[in-house]
Amino acid sequence: MTYQAPLKDILFNLEHLSHWDKVSALPAYLDIGQDDAAAALEAFGRFCAEQIAPLAKIGDEAHAQHKDGKVILPKEFHDAYAQFVEMGWQSLVHPADHGGMGLPKVVGGAATEIVNSADMSFGLCPLLTDGAIEALLLSGSDAQKETYLEKLIMGQWSGTMNLTEPQAGSDLGRVRTKAEPNGDGSFAITGTKIFITFGEHDLSENIIHLVLARTPNGPAGPKGLSLYIVPKFMVNEDGTLGERNTVECVSIEDKLGVRASPTAVLEYSAARGFLIGEENRGLEYMFIMMNAARFSVGVQGVAVSERAYQHALAYTQDRVQSRPVDGSVKDAVAIINHPDIRRSLLKMRALTEGGRALAMSAAGWLDLAHHTGDKDTTFMAEFMVPLVKGFCTEKSLEVTSIGVQCHGGMGFIEETGVAQWYRDARILPIYEGTTAIQANDLLGRKVLRDGGKTAQRFSSMVQDTIDALSNGGAQAQVIAARLSEAKAHFDQCLNWLLSNVRGTPNAAFAGTVPFLMLTGNLAAGWQMGRAALVAEEKLAAGEDKDFMADKLAMAQVYAQHVLVETQTEAARILSGADALYEDGITL
Repeated sequence: MTYQAPLKDILFNLEHLSHWDKVSALPAYLDIGQDDAAAALEAFGRFCAEQIAPLAKIGDEAHAQHKDGKVILPKEFHDAYAQFVEMGWQSLVHPADHGGMGLPKVVGGAATEIVNSADMSFGLCPLLTDGAIEALLLSGSDAQKETYLEKLIMGQWSGTMNLTEPQAGSDLGRVRTKAEPNGDGSFAITGTKIFITFGEHDLSENIIHLVLARTPNGPAGPKGLSLYIVPKFMVNEDGTLGERNTVECVSIEDKLGVRASPTAVLEYSAARGFLIGEENRGLEYMFIMMNAARFSVGVQGVAVSERAYQHALAYTQDRVQSRPVDGSVKDAVAIINHPDIRRSLLKMRALTEGGRALAMSAAGWLDLAHHTGDKDTTFMAEFMVPLVKGFCTEKSLEVTSIGVQCHGGMGFIEETGVAQWYRDARILPIYEGTTAIQANDLLGRKVLRDGGKTAQRFSSMVQDTIDALSNGGAQAQVIAARLSEAKAHFDQCLNWLLSNVRGTPNAAFAGTVPFLMLTGNLAAGWQMGRAALVAEEKLAAGEDKDFMADKLAMAQVYAQHVLVETQTEAARILSGADALYEDGITL
């Protein structure tokens, strides 16, 4: 099954949903036109379809291999990564001052989808490197930027984030890795880190680990953590590589999916590290990487959904079975003609396009927040990140599961390849913070920090779209009605949570995941509504009729088959906690 990047839909979102008019007016992007972004994405789409997509099956079957402290990937990964570096794709969104192409993050989000649709195992390496670059750009010293950034931006070196330890999990306040001063400005880093994506591999020349650790006199808990650069190979003053640092990969995990992405256990034995920024601010700096990674993982949810949809679409077009229920022909037909397969495919597509629209819109908010520093813009961007991460990853499980179902019994057989997307998708609601962590963040930080004002602003913007749709044609009015119902559920639940979170926190936080799913659904539906408004306008002008009619129809499918689920989530929030805390329940 081949992969083709959905460039037309991506470019539609870029132009109409990503706030491109405001993003392109930022001083950093004045010299970058929409044509430049489109050309870059079209070239990248071809590269990923031809060079990266074939790796998915190869890596899933061969896996990453660990031997004598080394991690070995299939030869085809080396060839593809070398071309990835040679063509400069890692540099797409990074500053020209350090050798990057300097394109906006909305373009980077689209590129992240494309490479991860092609192969998520391969895509995880540049994804983590992007996070390391962002952390160094914002928190590193001038000397650190000079030493590390150019090689990272070119992809010659890769980056990792080292947070988790065996006893800590997501509770980073329990991190024990130590950082002892060496007396020469460096630190001796000692401890064990687990679940380190691409923590050891043989694709890049060097690996730059960003490691959370404690100095001897730091305060207890998360406030005592500092962030350190620990290179796999030491870097000489002239930029060449020196001796191997004392960080060793002791094992890699045998995983359900993304099997060619090595998830390493790393042992640091007085490895030389260098402090980033100030002591005891490590978690603050690491959150830069974490937030970038959380958004990108949400985009991975869209990516694997797109790959599963393309796979299911191709199979259902070819698989002949049973006569149509309407009796239109007497012979068996391709199963795509059967009503439930049509429903299944259209729901897969609606969830994928809705997730893409949500992610592209959020990427625009992130660009604007990064470059303007405006408080309201920043709050809205931060409000959107857990929605992208939580909603798009959870829905990728549904999309990939439907993809298996469309294949019938053949979907349960590895030979067809569709099971891989289901397995690969399962990690997405877990890593970079589980869905529950995203949901607690949404309520505990993003909603409560300003008393719900950002959430209410979000609701107000949804209402503006509802009002515009209500004045449109028949399809637009259907979308408006469903969007209005979903918004009413959101408003009711928001008010309930704001009223109850202090007095009955268990009841409120028992509803945070349903609240995230409701809000993410509404946010994606809002973007599909915005897309419908554009499509109506273009159709009236006679522009690109087939695509715009399709876009308007898909917004209606989303409204009728996905937005309606907000009612169920609202019931779970408003009354579900009572059942969870009944005295008679024993766990």
